[in-house]
Amino acid sequence: MFERLRNPSRDLAIDLGTANTLVYEAGEGIVVDEPSVVALDAATGQLLAAGSDAKEMLGRAPAKVRIVRPLAAGVISDADAAERMLRYFIARSRPSRLIRPRIVVCVPSEVTGVERRALEDAAMRAGARRVDVIEEAVAAALGAGLNVHGTAGAMVVDIGGGTSDVAVTSLGGVVRAHSVRIGGHDLDDAIANHVKNEYALLLGERSAETIKTAIGSAFPMSHELTHEVRGRDLITGLPRAVTLTSGEIRRALEPHLLTICETVRSTLDSCPPELAGDVLDGGIVLTGGGAMLRGLDVRMSHELGVPVRLAEDPLTAVVTGAGTCVEDPAATRSLLSQVER
Repeated sequence: MFERLRNPSRDLAIDLGTANTLVYEAGEGIVVDEPSVVALDAATGQLLAAGSDAKEMLGRAPAKVRIVRPLAAGVISDADAAERMLRYFIARSRPSRLIRPRIVVCVPSEVTGVERRALEDAAMRAGARRVDVIEEAVAAALGAGLNVHGTAGAMVVDIGGGTSDVAVTSLGGVVRAHSVRIGGHDLDDAIANHVKNEYALLLGERSAETIKTAIGSAFPMSHELTHEVRGRDLITGLPRAVTLTSGEIRRALEPHLLTICETVRSTLDSCPPELAGDVLDGGIVLTGGGAMLRGLDVRMSHELGVPVRLAEDPLTAVVTGAGTCVEDPAATRSLLSQVER
């Protein structure tokens, strides 16, 4: 009761991701974890559903319902839909409608000024009294338990739905950071394109994601897996099933995996020697949903010659790190930039 009176606004941290949106409430922890999808009335633009309910409609909605992913490659692609989605999620988590919360928003490391302003504006219009911004890779490092304020360098690779962010931190700041607009959705698209080209079979977005989860891998496995998938035959127009192997899916993902590994390599190449030595000692931490691809840590360690490990909870590391900024603003102020209106 005392906490609610002391801080009735319950400040929020939001990981507004291409695939999922997570909201962390001060004093409560993660209160929203939903897909970044909205269902709108095609005629009026009215919000019909958001999150899991909207995602269930993918590929099944009638013409009068428009299913939208408001973000692409980690940035807002539909400002109106993004604002509606944010309002919905904030309303679910905010206990007080009288006092607007301070919101910490996560952004990709190499986001442009226009893209960053769109995220800030969406949060302000959704009900924030103040918006602070933190880079996703820095938030991921905090959430993974790395000491970003220490003198030793710490390296994190956050692979989200639309972007992969790489950052080396030291003394409370980012020393080197790179971002590439490749993430889990690009891996899904690569799988769908492979099945289309090799088997003349058209897959939906959810089917491609299921294949990635079931048999996707980044490094050869001792026992290769198989998975049966159903789709529409492009020649006959009829439903058909084919059996895929983990080996062929790995080959389909290879160009994107190589790009991610090269981004990490270039970040290491640009590091000061002292920090590069710290990374060799402490290793690289992987976060984000894309980091859970089988064997990615082994593949990256094999290519870079650096120890690589998966964070304890890679899916929530970014929002947990951003949540640290609302729980202890004084200790994390140096990691943020601020927008007030």
